[in-house]
Amino acid sequence: MDFATYQNLIEQNKNHRNDSLAARFYDRPVKTDRLDTNGLPVFKNVCYCEIRIRDNTTEVFDQPATDEKIARFPVEYARYQLSRKQVENGTPLEQFAFLTLSEIETCKYRGIFTIEALADLSDVHAKDLGIEEERILAQRFLEGSRKVKQTLDIEKLEAEYKQKIAALEAEINALKNLKSRRKKK
Repeated sequence: MDFATYQNLIEQNKNHRNDSLAARFYDRPVKTDRLDTNGLPVFKNVCYCEIRIRDNTTEVFDQPATDEKIARFPVEYARYQLSRKQVENGTPLEQFAFLTLSEIETCKYRGIFTIEALADLSDVHAKDLGIEEERILAQRFLEGSRKVKQTLDIEKLEAEYKQKIAALEAEINALKNLKSRRKKK
């Protein structure tokens, strides 16, 4: 699911929203019955749905996600799917030191879960979402990251060239030694 599809889903479900409940889908590690080769338990990620009654901090219903919960909270499930897809191919916003927790949650609420997705927003879209400054920070961060990667790539290439030069110099010295030994005979 891409960002545009997610936005369309939000628009379609504005009138069908249940304002008394808040839902969140997330992955939870769950212990299986299996053991690994070292005899340690094996865990797997299971999609869970946390449902809260708005304005009530004590009552939380947290259970594995079912088709019924997915159908009841399609926007929240779409946000979960979008987050999984973006994080697979990008850097989670939590790794971006320039955003506060509230800014991260604001971005997530708007369907943006990675630094790359934030940086790729158009000027108009960022302005509409109210995250223009965050977008600029993400773009600068990625630009700096690309420069660091280029520098590391050049350093790696330089090290490879130095190894080749050292090997060629050793080969030249071996040939010189061979030539000088032949002359002595």
